[in-house]
Amino acid sequence: MIFDVRFDDVSLAFGDQVILRAANLRLDPGERVCLIGRNGSGKSSTLKLLTGDIEPDEGRVELPAEMRLAMLDQALDEPTERLVRDVVTDGMHAQRSRIEAFRALSGEPSPGKAHLRELEALQAAIDAGGGWSIDVHVDAIISQLELPASERMSELSGGWRRRVALAQALVGKPELLLLDEPTNHLDISTIEWLEGEVRRYDGTVLFVSHDRGFVERLATRVISIDRGTLRSWPGGYRAYLRQKRKADTEEDRANALFDKLLAEEEAWIRRGIKARESRNEGRVRALEAMREQRAQRIKRPAQARIHINESEQLSGKKVFEVRNVTHGYSGITLLRNFSLRIMRGDRIGIIGNNGVGKSTLLRILLGEVKPDTGSVKRGTHLQVAYFDQLRRELDTSKTVAEIVGEGRDYIDIQGRKKHVVGYLTDFLFSAKRAMTRVSALSGGERNRVILAKLLIQPANLLIFDEPTNDLDVETLEALEARLLAYSATLIVVSHDRYFLDQVVTSTLVFEGDGVVHRYSGGYSDWERLRRHLAVGDSPAPVARTARRSSGRAPSPAKKLTYKLQRELDGLPQQIQALEQRVQAMEQEVNTAEFYRQPHENVQAALQELDQLRSRLEAAVDRWGELETQSQKFR
Repeated sequence: MIFDVRFDDVSLAFGDQVILRAANLRLDPGERVCLIGRNGSGKSSTLKLLTGDIEPDEGRVELPAEMRLAMLDQALDEPTERLVRDVVTDGMHAQRSRIEAFRALSGEPSPGKAHLRELEALQAAIDAGGGWSIDVHVDAIISQLELPASERMSELSGGWRRRVALAQALVGKPELLLLDEPTNHLDISTIEWLEGEVRRYDGTVLFVSHDRGFVERLATRVISIDRGTLRSWPGGYRAYLRQKRKADTEEDRANALFDKLLAEEEAWIRRGIKARESRNEGRVRALEAMREQRAQRIKRPAQARIHINESEQLSGKKVFEVRNVTHGYSGITLLRNFSLRIMRGDRIGIIGNNGVGKSTLLRILLGEVKPDTGSVKRGTHLQVAYFDQLRRELDTSKTVAEIVGEGRDYIDIQGRKKHVVGYLTDFLFSAKRAMTRVSALSGGERNRVILAKLLIQPANLLIFDEPTNDLDVETLEALEARLLAYSATLIVVSHDRYFLDQVVTSTLVFEGDGVVHRYSGGYSDWERLRRHLAVGDSPAPVARTARRSSGRAPSPAKKLTYKLQRELDGLPQQIQALEQRVQAMEQEVNTAEFYRQPHENVQAALQELDQLRSRLEAAVDRWGELETQSQKFR
């Protein structure tokens, strides 16, 4: 088909809030484009312009009339009693309509030329959409995504309902797939699964995400919403950052030069009568044009500036001493013989999938939950700021300023008084927004309210339970920068891999059967060890599959034979060679040019990449199995 998706000088506003100003956009076949911008900038509205849910105030949104388009919304539907299979089948409603229209037309007696042309067009559309066998396609996507077809939606967790929603979007073979914050509230394993599905998808993807690791792994181009315009930056997230910094520097330099020239011309026009009598009319007109150009300039939005009210009192040197803690519920062991020592100044990230016990561990540390066995000793002089506790206590009937200031006009920040509204502007709240009730705020804005309130509290122990959900990239970067300067103790639970790499120096990882190991470094350092996360969120029909991915038990120990030792010795080189081949192919398939090849070439390459990944995983598992046996005799 002719692929032509574009915005031509599109403008959109809601009241006095301008979203787009004469914005232009073009999507090419096979691209994976990330739309990025701060909360409220209009990312979701841009997607809705493409779906036709909203119309532009000016300009044109152009899509081929026959284009198959699907969207995965940011918000999940409320769980219902419908079966998973029925929900997935809803994604074929357009194909079903085409089939019914074809049958209705073909049943008419003596069809004319117009009807024959319409039948021909419908047949072509049906073929492009996957043919006549709707049930076959539904069964195929359910099998591919390992969904529990006979389960009810109400029986599934949010992560599994997200999988069902993606299946519904993909089953109709869309040529353009729109994803609005697809990783929100997903755990790490599900995010990595989603990355694989999107990478294998052979259509065009436009997605909104604040998960910078997700963007870096998938995007072939980034488009930012910047002061009402859509600016394009080729490459992933890190490439976007480099180009954006350079562009901002060049913009500032150009503006400074322009302002200097304008000041010189203003000085010239204000000279005495003699100068005005002899002035050049062309120069006067140029000055008027410069004044108009300066008046039209839109300043870059202020950057978030986050303050942490670090306590002046140090905690004791030992913050927590955990000894042989075992804890669980409903027959499930979350922690087994768990011991841990946290010292003042430690920066610890807690990693694990949904349902494995991360939040429970925090509550055990804080004394909110008593473990089944074992002991927890807390250090002296602890002043704790706990993010999740404030989320639970947020009063949505109050305004932002009332929540943060607690009725005061001024707050203390590191010994200095600051007006609460001025403090909130650092968290990207305008004066008007600071007086808005919390009930009217978006999820990202509510998280910023919690951060603003939390970080006022003098603290020598910060505990964050999923602080990054719904936060835009600018706020995340500001939070990271401030946490890096924080000298007291930090404990963070997060599924944001990029965030963990930036702010923690060691990790606690839930690896299954109640086992939690501590590792040096951030998420990437743990990932390089090729260990597996425990799975705590699997519906019954796919539990066996999920457990397979959580790790393979080593074979019974026995001394390695000569042949097995030779195999073990050769595996590191084999793994390295496979890793290099996988990396090279991933770089190739992550380019837009790759998807401009014939479809059969693309599919063959993707199949080869999947086979290489499977071989690599099998080789790593085999190495782990043989190495475990070998170590028992060293």
